[in-house]
Amino acid sequence: PEPAETGTSFAENALIKARASAKASGIVALADDSGLCVTALGGAPGVYTADWAERQPFEGPPGRDWYLAMGKVEGKLAELGPDADRSARFVCVLALAWPEGEEATFEGSVAGHLTWPPRGKLGFGYDPVFVPEGSDLTFAEIEPARKHAISHRAEAFARLVAALPE
Repeated sequence: PEPAETGTSFAENALIKARASAKASGIVALADDSGLCVTALGGAPGVYTADWAERQPFEGPPGRDWYLAMGKVEGKLAELGPDADRSARFVCVLALAWPEGEEATFEGSVAGHLTWPPRGKLGFGYDPVFVPEGSDLTFAEIEPARKHAISHRAEAFARLVAALPE
């Protein structure tokens, strides 16, 4: 069964999932936790990134609505005024857990800023509002192979691979 993500950091939640999988399977397990951290919002939505996309009963059928989540972020930035800091970063933490108790984590991030309105049809989640540093395109406008090469997940996996023995 999927464990409850009760951690208050990406690393804690990734480890919760990896530990549960390692215990249930009896083999080494890999899990991740990731999200969007917005500077002006004190790092929110952060570890609660997916929760911001959960529909409330009055918002429609249960499930995740990423346009709703992007609108919530934009609404909070709008409340701060036109000079709000729109810098943000995506974070990914990979966790490895062994059934014997050994653990390791690997973090990756990509910095950028938020734009409004959403642009692009590629990607998922907050990709249509996130512009990585050095680009004019949102993650949802960047070809998947290029996005995957510069993403927070790519950096986390590169760190994991670098830590593996030859």
